[in-house]
Amino acid sequence: MAQKRVKLDWESFSCSICLDLLKDPVTTFCGHSYCMDCIKAHWDGEDENQIYSCPQCRKTFTPRPEMKKNGLQAAPADHCYAGPEDVACDVCTGRKLKALKSCLVCLVSYCDQHLQPHYNSSAFEKHKLVMKIFCRTDQQCICSLCLMDEHKGHNTVSAAAERTERQKELEENQQNIQQRIQDREKDVKLLQQEVEAINRSADKLYILEQQSPNSRHRSCVLQSRSVPGSQCRSSVLLQRL
Repeated sequence: MAQKRVKLDWESFSCSICLDLLKDPVTTFCGHSYCMDCIKAHWDGEDENQIYSCPQCRKTFTPRPEMKKNGLQAAPADHCYAGPEDVACDVCTGRKLKALKSCLVCLVSYCDQHLQPHYNSSAFEKHKLVMKIFCRTDQQCICSLCLMDEHKGHNTVSAAAERTERQKELEENQQNIQQRIQDREKDVKLLQQEVEAINRSADKLYILEQQSPNSRHRSCVLQSRSVPGSQCRSSVLLQRL
């Protein structure tokens, strides 16, 4: 739905004074980090009392600490800014951060800091990236941004075309299953007819035996000619079921 971006904990690399990403980050003795210009401006206001405090925990320092740039925090913070090959946030002023997501409705890209206000705004609450493309490589619906990023070079078609093809396959499978059911029903009907014919032949033989004692030989001959043939046909039908 959106381009893949490096996600960092915003609170870990933001200044609690300006609420922006750390610029020339420095860390106080109590462990809190600020932009160098922000903490200097804060302590400039405390020069009169010669007691300097941390804006977060209020721990005091005397004399005024000498702050040096924290290289460990500067590198990850710099990585959040957009480079020449990155999509930049359209809302950021000054040095722009990398965009985390882009809205296809208003055609604006947002960093992590400015993305949530876009979601919360009643004017934009219905803005969603429409999944109009189906990636056959990964078997999932994607948007046009995904097509140019993590699904680049994959086998893709429109979602509508994929739906039409799958619907056609489903209908063909249903027809094949229905035809197989009809064939089995015909086989069952033929088998029932064979069983009924066998029963009728047996009844006739029984009647003949009861009517004439001398007809036993003839009954055996009739039975040997008719019944085995019916049983053979029934066996064939049973094997087909």
